[in-house]
Amino acid sequence: MEAAKNNNNERTSNGSIHGPTNPMVTPLLNDLYQFTMAYAYWKANKHQERAVFDLYFRKNPFGGEYTVFSGLEECIRFIANFKLSEDEIDFVRQSLSPSCEDAFFDYLRGLDCSDVEVYAIPEGTVVFPKIPLLRVEGPVAAVQLLETPFVNLINFASLVSTNAARHRKVAGKSKTLLEFGLRRAQGPDGGISASKYCYIGGFDATSNVAAGKLFGIPLRGTHSHAFVSSYMSLDEITDRSLRRKDGSSTCEDFVSLVQTWLSKIQLLNGVFGETNQSELAAFISYAFAFPDNFLALVDTYDVMRSGIPNFCAVALALGDLGYKAGGIRLDSGDLAYLSCQARKFFCSIEKEFGVPGFGKLIITASNDLNEETLDALNKQGHEVDAFGIGTYLVTCYAQAALGVVFKLVDINNQPRIKLSEDVSKVSIPCKKRSYRLYGKEGYPLVDIMTGEDEPPPKVGERILCRHPFQESKRAYVVPQRVEELLRCYWPGNLDKKLEPLPPLKEIRERCINQLEQMRPDHMRKLNPTPYKVSVSAKLYEFIHFLWLNEAPVGELQ
Repeated sequence: MEAAKNNNNERTSNGSIHGPTNPMVTPLLNDLYQFTMAYAYWKANKHQERAVFDLYFRKNPFGGEYTVFSGLEECIRFIANFKLSEDEIDFVRQSLSPSCEDAFFDYLRGLDCSDVEVYAIPEGTVVFPKIPLLRVEGPVAAVQLLETPFVNLINFASLVSTNAARHRKVAGKSKTLLEFGLRRAQGPDGGISASKYCYIGGFDATSNVAAGKLFGIPLRGTHSHAFVSSYMSLDEITDRSLRRKDGSSTCEDFVSLVQTWLSKIQLLNGVFGETNQSELAAFISYAFAFPDNFLALVDTYDVMRSGIPNFCAVALALGDLGYKAGGIRLDSGDLAYLSCQARKFFCSIEKEFGVPGFGKLIITASNDLNEETLDALNKQGHEVDAFGIGTYLVTCYAQAALGVVFKLVDINNQPRIKLSEDVSKVSIPCKKRSYRLYGKEGYPLVDIMTGEDEPPPKVGERILCRHPFQESKRAYVVPQRVEELLRCYWPGNLDKKLEPLPPLKEIRERCINQLEQMRPDHMRKLNPTPYKVSVSAKLYEFIHFLWLNEAPVGELQ
């Protein structure tokens, strides 16, 4: 399916960026305390002070050692169209204290993000804890109002993209992955978002028609058990004729042709019992509707005694008329065993009746699949070509949230730090630049943060990389390639080149390429090696200087 007319990164006729995909993403998609802080900043005449915030996460999800960054485009669409309507301002007025001055609401009325800058890692990049995914600079009150929407737009997007990438890793490159989660997703936006970000994470198609229209994601789907059980006999098929694919003639009784093939199949396999005739009627009816892409759900009654023979009879009859069936879907039972048995059945028919390619018909499996079941199927041995995955994928059942945070690191050119007894929650202060350093084999070795004014790492020159908080963890690196991670995506009214928002397919390709270039031990499911995230020696010294300077000194008595 081609991308819809309003492509997800297409600009409007006047060159501006389209608004967020979900119309509920407005300035009011926010926590109340963002508005109370904005008022307090304004009341103190502090609202225009220049602030820098970092958006990052502290720990990789799902027990793994990598994350796929997603959600950037929706953030840019939000900030590009940030404006409070009169109705929204009235609601904020009602929600705040009656003592709030009217002039504050005049300030909100004129507020936009023209003086805000957003630097970000490209969407679809493999990322790691502590490294800023976004650096947001601008008037402190305005940027504070971006915190909750940005965290919301990136948290689930990155989580579900990572979940999809993990499923792809277990399934392998050769398998087709289908996202079937709309019915089980957390509401309409959960469903739409999951379809988009599963596609970025490596899935091939979705059952979600709305996501197909919005984002141009390929659509896939067949029928449900209800369609099969809605038929009770072959007598319900009134028009039995089917025209050949090339239009040269018409088979006047396609049902009889199917029955003839079913008899041959039963004799071939030594099966003399009756298949379920209502199922056969459903399959024939579906074949009339989609003769050149006939896929059947074969487990409504009995897979091997009924579903498979009935499917094969219809598929062979279609082949006589020049059509090619697509395959089957298994939605219950022992998927490894049934897929192997189905493959044997298909191969025996190809051999006995001389039907080229019949043994390679597509076998799709569904039924509450997840990483663990995919892994188990691989160990058991199976013949599944495509997996339809829903609940565990789109709900991110294994982990509820990524834990994205948004921390102030500089205001008025004064670095700020957030301290905690939990060292993992100590922020890394000041306006920074981030780089990925690559080794001789082409793999990324380490991500390093430096102060903004420090010279960038150079290829072939040794650089000391230090753990931000653990003094003994340090290593020299001589990079063979250096990649700066943060790029400017929203320059506001500044004279800077705006990084383009790539098409969805390009983001997906970036994700796939990024995953392939990571060292295998970082990506493995069991006991993956942690990827190193570091700071420069100069930034390390500054972090600990500021830490000691800001931490209260106790007194023993």
